[in-house]
Amino acid sequence: MDQKVLVKVNNISFHYENQMEKALDNVSFNIYEGEWVAIVGHNGSGKSTLAKLLNGLQYSQEGSIEVDETVISEDTIWNVRKKIGMVFQNPDNQFVGTTVQDDVAFGLENNAIPRSEMLTRVKDSLSRVKMLSFLDQEPHHLSGGQKQRVAIAGVIALKPAIIILDEATSMLDPEGREEVFDIMRELQGDKMTIISITHDLEEASKADRMIVMNKGKVYKEGTPREIFNMQDELVEIGLDIPFAIKVSQSLRDKGVKMNEIYLTEEELVTGIWTSHFKK
Repeated sequence: MDQKVLVKVNNISFHYENQMEKALDNVSFNIYEGEWVAIVGHNGSGKSTLAKLLNGLQYSQEGSIEVDETVISEDTIWNVRKKIGMVFQNPDNQFVGTTVQDDVAFGLENNAIPRSEMLTRVKDSLSRVKMLSFLDQEPHHLSGGQKQRVAIAGVIALKPAIIILDEATSMLDPEGREEVFDIMRELQGDKMTIISITHDLEEASKADRMIVMNKGKVYKEGTPREIFNMQDELVEIGLDIPFAIKVSQSLRDKGVKMNEIYLTEEELVTGIWTSHFKK
């Protein structure tokens, strides 16, 4: 059975009044139910504008975006937003409650969820991000990774079909970033659709599929392994290659036999061990 197309971007274009070039120029792609897609690009590539259009903060001037077969418009946006949860770059900007549980409950209250169900959803969502023991903590006392986990819990509680992470790990330390990645993997296991909008190719390497943006257009689309085979092209359009791939290439240049491209440091270490030391 074919996967359901959950997001369909149809030939969209967008132009800001104060810019000569289009921010988005005839962009098309599909996102399928249950997959993790990373939309990557340098600053000015169009990915941030695309994030705004996907959530109805802006509307495309040409073409259309469909979410679960509903075209995003001023008339439909509130129904569409019930299917999309956004996690932003700075978790501090998302907090409105005085405690962790108050903050997660805020969105549920706005959606008139009955109190008994609301309490259940708050605890369930915090449990899923391993923050249940912080129910009564004040958000500003948490670490960056913990804050972002609470922000994700607030989204999960609303039970969207899609989570969009808009540069959501860029302000976190490596440990905090891994915490967020682990949660995303678990959510994907529950058939939730994830869209990462990022300039960080380390983050993008975790996804099932990558869409590379450049100058407002889709430059390339494919699996992380397919995309990272184009290392020189990615550097040319201003993207930084993940550390494990740089090391792999450096070793290969020095004559060390490398069987494939390794996307993560764990893959790299295992590959070197298996190829050269394990007997």
